[in-house]
Formats: sequence, structure tokens, C-alpha cells
Amino acid sequence: MSDKATEIANLLGPTVESLGLELLGVEYLTAPGGATLRLYIDVPVAEQPDRIVNIDDCERVSREVSAQLDVEDPISANYTLEVSSPGVDRPLFTLEQFERAIGESAKVTLKLPQDGRRRLQGEILAVDAEQGTVTFQVDNFQFTADVENIDKARIMPDWAALGLAPSKPTGPAPKQGDKASKKPTNKPAAKKPRAE
Repeated sequence: MSDKATEIANLLGPTVESLGLELLGVEYLTAPGGATLRLYIDVPVAEQPDRIVNIDDCERVSREVSAQLDVEDPISANYTLEVSSPGVDRPLFTLEQFERAIGESAKVTLKLPQDGRRRLQGEILAVDAEQGTVTFQVDNFQFTADVENIDKARIMPDWAALGLAPSKPTGPAPKQGDKASKKPTNKPAAKKPRAE
């Protein structure tokens, strides 16, 4: 997360928790004409493992947070507030979130290049809380990144396991070819109407 996003997450985290929810993280995206402040919320797994975030949760958080942002005013520019559930391609912001996702694949963008790369995709292998690092299996090697250097990270869902991937055709592929060969002719394709 950026410094501004971290500042806002620290400010709003207790408000979201008071509503029985967890603030996973914050994205603060600037653009010409205004910024977007996106909050990702979830239900604490330990408390209600079978419940998921719904639209009412997002609306409650949006109301409470909007009021707090109006009072605290941490963003001087115009911005749009979005409150969202994490979805199946959930974003990862903290070491604890990476630790809960060990064994899953993630798509990662780094703030600063490391070993000649800024983007990587691989399985999350390990988290070292003391060092503040996350280790990924990328292709055939292990890649360890400092969590402070991770700009964005998202889980890569296994669409096939979720039953959302297109099914692969079974049986032999249809044959191409074996088309009837046509010999060119000098006959017109259609008769021309006669002028009377």
C-alpha cells in the first residue's frame, strides 16, 4: 500500500471493526480530475467462517466511513469512495494475509524492480514475519520479496476448481479438410436479368 493508503487504513480500521467487519486494505488511486479511494472489507473468519460480505455491509461501512472522512479530511482532492468485498481474486495487503494464502497463486507488482522484474506470478510458498518477506515459486525458482516493496498483490483463482472455467471438449477434434473440391467454371454465379 502507498503511504497515503496506509495512513487512511490506520484511520478507518477501528471504524470498520466497530461494525463487526475487517478492513483488509485500502487502495488510493489518483487520476486527472479526481481520485478513487477503494476499501476492501471482509467478515473476520474466526468469528463467522460461513458468512460473506453483502451489499448491506458495504453500504453500512460506506455511510460510517464517509462521515469520518468528512470530519478528519485526510484527502484534500476530490475523490470517489468505493467499498468492496475482496472477491475470489482477493487483494493481499499484509503479511498475515499472505500467510493465510500460502499454497495459492498470486499476481504481484513490485514498487521497485528486484532481480530485473517488477511483475511476477507464482505460488505463495512462505512468509517470514521477522524479515518481513514473502517467498513465491515463480517458474522454476524461488523469489523472495520484501512486503514493503509489494505495490499490489492479488490471488489468482483456480477457475477450473471453482467450476467457472470453460469446459474442454472431449473426444476427437472435428476434422478440417475433406471439403468437396470445386473446379472453377466460367459460368456466372447467377443469371442476369434480361433487359426488355
